[in-house]
Amino acid sequence: MAFETWLAFTAASTLLLIIPGPTVLMVISYSLSQGKRAAVASVTGVMLGDMFAITAALAGLGAVLATSAMLFQIMKYIGAAYLIYIGIKMWRANSGVAAQVEMPVVPAKRIFRDTLLVTTFNPKGMLFFVAFLPQFVDHTQPVLTQFFILGLTFVTLGGFNTVFWVSMAGGLRKVVNGPSTLKRLNKVGGTGLLGAGIFTALSGRVS
Repeated sequence: MAFETWLAFTAASTLLLIIPGPTVLMVISYSLSQGKRAAVASVTGVMLGDMFAITAALAGLGAVLATSAMLFQIMKYIGAAYLIYIGIKMWRANSGVAAQVEMPVVPAKRIFRDTLLVTTFNPKGMLFFVAFLPQFVDHTQPVLTQFFILGLTFVTLGGFNTVFWVSMAGGLRKVVNGPSTLKRLNKVGGTGLLGAGIFTALSGRVS
């Protein structure tokens, strides 16, 4: 693979990754409510989710989604319902407890699971990989090696992007640190996930 091609792919992927989506909203929400303890679980979940999504897309699932409207809709609604479910849980967390009580602790394994599932089972993500990666592949060279390089690059960039949003949210948490304020931030994060889920459910078929 030519270095210029890889550099173009890296630049295009970076621009696409900085646009907040459902995964970023989830990462921000957990970082606001859980602080630094959410960082490792979020980054690991997102990177593995991107890896699974790329693998599934290149294995043919993305092509199936592109031709099967029913399968696309089913996966989209499952993902939207999951986002809404998590958003409701975050919004209602500690709702009946006095403001002086600390926010409930979410296990790291649950944060990892949520970010992994939302990142992996995003049908638009799979369609994106199917449509995007081949544009940077030289068919006169070994294709699998190029897909591996491009996939690894995207997963790495996704990890750095997650670290950036975790750091931003963590900094905001420090500035507004206080039980009552953190409760409100938790509701803001939950509202963001609810909005992402509703938007996903109502969005059209075109990515």
